[in-house]
Amino acid sequence: MNFTRKRWVILIASCFINLCVGSLYAWSVFSAPMAEYLNQLNSSALTPANLAIVFVIANSVGPITMIFGGRINDLFGPKKVIFLGGLMFGGGMILSGFAQNVQHLIYSYSLITGLGLGMVYGCTISSSVKFFPDKRGFVGGVTTALFGLSSVIIPPIAASIIAAAGPTSAFKIIGAAFLVIVCSSAFFMEKCPPDFVPEGWNPPVGKKGATLKVNMDWKAMMRSPEFYVMISLLICGAFAGLMCISQVSPLAKKMIGMSTAGATAAISTLALFNAFGRIAAGVISDRIGRVNTLAAACVLSMGGLSFLYISGNGSIMTFYMGISIIGLSFGAFMGVFPGFTADQFGAKNNSVNYGIMFVGFALAGYFGPTIMNSISNADGSYQRAFLVAIGFSLAGLALTFVYKLVTKKASVQASRITA
Repeated sequence: MNFTRKRWVILIASCFINLCVGSLYAWSVFSAPMAEYLNQLNSSALTPANLAIVFVIANSVGPITMIFGGRINDLFGPKKVIFLGGLMFGGGMILSGFAQNVQHLIYSYSLITGLGLGMVYGCTISSSVKFFPDKRGFVGGVTTALFGLSSVIIPPIAASIIAAAGPTSAFKIIGAAFLVIVCSSAFFMEKCPPDFVPEGWNPPVGKKGATLKVNMDWKAMMRSPEFYVMISLLICGAFAGLMCISQVSPLAKKMIGMSTAGATAAISTLALFNAFGRIAAGVISDRIGRVNTLAAACVLSMGGLSFLYISGNGSIMTFYMGISIIGLSFGAFMGVFPGFTADQFGAKNNSVNYGIMFVGFALAGYFGPTIMNSISNADGSYQRAFLVAIGFSLAGLALTFVYKLVTKKASVQASRITA
């Protein structure tokens, strides 16, 4: 089999799969209609805020199956993992269409769909990155960008189905469609052969003529100082993006005085720049290096947060500039880190290694919105939250220099050993 040509089919299949599973982030479209439906069913008084726990849990459980499914992927390949993950993801959404209370939604959407997402997402990205050692940044950017674009494409489709048939029917219809698409696409996936090298590409060579390649397992990765610098960098870099993404609509309404339609447009704007940032940063990182790209993203983040800080007087222009730049910066971290992890610890075990690294994303996703909500409740405004986020971005910038020092020291030690 000519994997140099086949890998493009695998990349396209991964993009289709990620476009489907990224719909998890379209939860906001379902929350209000489901709250209304459950209120009518149970004579309750639920609000969309009462259902927020459903999304929080779904977003938090992904790393569990990213690590577990990643191990199976590294051993046996992605077909079975993605097929099972697709059954879970689509099946969980279908079961959500039969929900009669919040607990049912937690079981179906939060746990089954959320765990299915973790199995699928980790495999598509890691498998694609393995097949493209010559374009890791680009491939990491494209596969994660399609995941991000789902939050732009799926909501209007889901909203139209909800308007025509109701939220429960929308869950069933969309869930069935995604189950078929993901499970069918799984058959186009292949396990990357060990030490795969595309035709016409020569791997970079070290100073002494040795090919620059390591293949650490998760234990060796977690013993290396680089891992702790990298996961800390991911937490700091993703903090501002996840903090703002979770609150774009309230920010637009409370700070700027936008209407619901205006706030929806702001969400779409951030999502589009997020997707663009993943692809652009991936391509740029192939040219100037991963850590240099992430350092630039931290600087961009501080600029975007500064624009949001001065938007407190109701300036629409600076608000849009702020969320656009934040989207670019956050997208850069999401697009670059899959390839960054494979570069540092090797492609062989990247499914598990990236799953563990992704815990940093989950931590940022918890602390970012939590800190912002706490500050908003205490101060009655979001201004101080932007200053805190600038502090995290500044720390991230500092960590890029720490990473360079740590890797330089490790390189010197390795040279002495092989001398």
